Amino acid sequence: MQLKKTLNFIDIFSLASGAMISSGIFILPGIAHSKAGPAVFISYFIAGLLAMTGALSLAELSTAMPKAGGDYFFITRGLGPAIGTIAGILSWFSLSVKSSFALTGTSIFLSKYLDINTFYIGLFFCLLFITLNIIGIKEASSFQVTLVIILFILMSSYIIFGFPHIKRENIFPLAPYGILPIFSTAGLVFVSYGGLLKITSVAEEVKNPSKTIPWGLLFSLFIVSILYTLIVIVTTGILSNIILDNSLTPINDAAKIFGGNLWDFLISMAALLAFISTANAGIMAASRYPLALSRDKMIPEIFSKTNKRFKTPHFSILLTGIVTVIFLLTNVEILAKVASSTLILTYILANSTLIVIRESKMMNYKPKFKSPLFPYLQIAGIIGFIFILFEMGSFVFLLTSILIIFSLSFYIFYGRIKVNREFALLYLLERITTKNYTNHLLQEELREIIRERDQIEIDRFDTVVENSKTFDIKGKYHFEDLFDLISSTTSSILGIEKEKIKENLLIREKESPTTLSNFVAIPHLLLEGKGKFEIFFFRVKEGAVFPNEEGIKMVVVIACTRDERNFHLKSLAAIAQMVSSKKFEKEWLQARNENELKEVILLTERRRIKKSE
Repeated sequence: MQLKKTLNFIDIFSLASGAMISSGIFILPGIAHSKAGPAVFISYFIAGLLAMTGALSLAELSTAMPKAGGDYFFITRGLGPAIGTIAGILSWFSLSVKSSFALTGTSIFLSKYLDINTFYIGLFFCLLFITLNIIGIKEASSFQVTLVIILFILMSSYIIFGFPHIKRENIFPLAPYGILPIFSTAGLVFVSYGGLLKITSVAEEVKNPSKTIPWGLLFSLFIVSILYTLIVIVTTGILSNIILDNSLTPINDAAKIFGGNLWDFLISMAALLAFISTANAGIMAASRYPLALSRDKMIPEIFSKTNKRFKTPHFSILLTGIVTVIFLLTNVEILAKVASSTLILTYILANSTLIVIRESKMMNYKPKFKSPLFPYLQIAGIIGFIFILFEMGSFVFLLTSILIIFSLSFYIFYGRIKVNREFALLYLLERITTKNYTNHLLQEELREIIRERDQIEIDRFDTVVENSKTFDIKGKYHFEDLFDLISSTTSSILGIEKEKIKENLLIREKESPTTLSNFVAIPHLLLEGKGKFEIFFFRVKEGAVFPNEEGIKMVVVIACTRDERNFHLKSLAAIAQMVSSKKFEKEWLQARNENELKEVILLTERRRIKKSE
């Protein structure tokens, strides 16, 4: 069952922004400042730049494959099910941890006003968000939009009113601990940009994903990066080093200095809104990973079931909620580090996936948005991410290694037994080695994704093409020799003698030229009986010489009975529309085999034939 497409640009922008603005800015600046000094704002900026490389890759992949599961789905199709399973579990874990982190922040701030155990506060909100997400993603996302609007107003006000109170002595010296801690701290605060993954995980539920996803994702990252940098500068400039290094509520402490209890209260409310929006968005997005893993049979199928009433993956949401509750009992700082490191690994895999898919030259990889500066931006991002991972220390490296081993073991002992999937890396190997490693199943899957994305309705011509035969002919031919080859190829399929087919083709050609342009010719065979319609596609890459054209690269033979004349004319119109496309000729000549030739025909834009016509 397909998920409802209800999310628009505002929803996507709010989902990503609300997921990013959370504990990363309200809790981590004090911890980060103790490691990097006043230059901590540079750490946030570096983390944002690196996130941009991953965001551009994710944006492109999302417009090509807008499916639930986001980066897991892309990476599985790019690097294979083993790496995809690792990515899916890592992303699910990271988003669940981030949600738990946000709920912990909610509990800490509310405990200032309520005499209730922090765990029970977190549990209450977790159950609330589970319910909201089961009821429906649109209802949950509407709640998200309201939260983000209020949050932006409060945080912008903090910057405006706090800026005049910055003290120079709190900013300088800028990097008292040296340069390297700035980079390791960028790794610590990278969790602040984890909200970007939430967009890709709900891509299947986005209206007009080709435009909505890249613009919503990139605009959100741009705005939030500026907001982070300015907030950290203001906070660092207001608080002394001693106070800031030991604070778990640095924004509140700074606001109280220049605005008193009123601003302390307002920032507390802003923080609560941020934590709530992050937890809500995190549960929403994280739950789509078990859904995608289950669809691919990597985990039990129960997690791919959707609620009949609300059309949401309720079992997947419940599983995510349970894991989030368990994480409420763990150490916050360690979880922040692990969440950041798993996010970094995910971005490394996303950049690698884009490189592999692009270089595989798969015919049906058709993103509506393309990352600029490819592949240099992706390579630079991978190098930067690896450098930061090593700078974060051996403890983080050990924990992430354990998670990777666990994920890989899960695939080996469960997923591998049930799944044998094609992926882009195999297509890349085919391109490099000229050996066959695939059955073109991934190309077919991408075709169906494009049809769903572009809302293409399958008509009779599509069905005929899917069942047709496509041939790639080597060498240059005169039309009479070509007709001889066509007759030999189609004789057994049509049940007609070879000589009779060739004779009819020659007679038709002499009566009237069959060339539609200097690229395509469409000979016609009249069959006996009723209700018969066959079509054959031939590529003559080196060209075929017809009476009035010498460079024909595509020959389409239509064989049908008289009662199919109406559909014959509609098929001619469909072919004429296809070959008039600017991209068609290039893609037809670049196709590497007969399967790709058929995919070019099926996915070239044209007006679909309505049943009523």
